[in-house]
Amino acid sequence: MAFGLVFMMFGNLVAAGQDKGPVTNLPLPRFVSMKANEGNVRRGPSLTHRIDWVYKRRDMPLEITAEHGHWRRVRDRDGAGGWVHYSLLSGVRTVIVEKDFLQLHQRADPSTPVKAQLELGVIARLGECGSTWCHLTAGGYKGWAPKTALWGVAPDEIRE
Repeated sequence: MAFGLVFMMFGNLVAAGQDKGPVTNLPLPRFVSMKANEGNVRRGPSLTHRIDWVYKRRDMPLEITAEHGHWRRVRDRDGAGGWVHYSLLSGVRTVIVEKDFLQLHQRADPSTPVKAQLELGVIARLGECGSTWCHLTAGGYKGWAPKTALWGVAPDEIRE
């Protein structure tokens, strides 16, 4: 019985450890953005692995799902991904608008004035987020939008 308890405790520590990257000790998964205008996405974590495609959109939000040395396995909003060198990534947070004509409100309240409307696919800089609204900056406009209309922020994520 004592062995089973020790095994269960060890198993919980291992499971908890899987929530952190082995290289950076940062949470996994986590969101980042493309620092470069162009970045090769490889089949594996080295220069010898084949390039499957190239991301060509600076500031595009990506989700890191694994780490290996200087490489990060990422995926985009469509679920496509692969391995990218860490130097191509930035900790600056961005999101992609997933609703056409998304209204940016003056405050985190749908009854407040609309400051701008964003088209589907626009990339915006992510500011603070409450439980249901996030502050965005895009094209010189700033305002609040519902979190459900964005990709690049976790549903339960709070940012101050």
